[in-house]
Amino acid sequence: MGSASSMLTQYDLEEVQQHCHHLFSQQEIVSLYQRFCQLDRNAKGFISADEFLSVPEFAMNPLSQRLLKMVDGLNFKDFVAFLSAFSPKATMQQKVELIFKVYDSDCNGKVSFNDILEVLRDLSGSFMSDEQREKVLSQVFNDAGYTKESYLMLDDFIKVFRSSELKMEVEVPVD
Repeated sequence: MGSASSMLTQYDLEEVQQHCHHLFSQQEIVSLYQRFCQLDRNAKGFISADEFLSVPEFAMNPLSQRLLKMVDGLNFKDFVAFLSAFSPKATMQQKVELIFKVYDSDCNGKVSFNDILEVLRDLSGSFMSDEQREKVLSQVFNDAGYTKESYLMLDDFIKVFRSSELKMEVEVPVD
């Protein structure tokens, strides 16, 4: 399943489909495999950070450096599992779990006010001042019952996310 020259067997398709909680059809998995093989230029069976950066949409993403930490060295199954959070069939829980991992840059299982502030800075650039970002984020935290000193675990993060009425409408086309 790793090299570009190999083809996916029915067993491989079913295994990958199960690994990504059936969020992609078998045809979509085949399309993703073709894309994976294009990205895996050296046919190593995994995609490096540099290979991910060859995708213009990924390279231009303001969160690309954070995402690179999550995707560097992914094999095909894990590549599909990562992309499954962007599937239209993914639940809000699956999407929020991915967002939490993006915000949890040190992978300690918790997100601080400053972690979220850094992401907001990456996303908003010069469109917002640091003062505006802090004010907005403080309000979101306060509305959910947290302070700037709070560390959010995944369940807390979900509570904050839901209370702010933010929506994640990002999808990755597979064709």
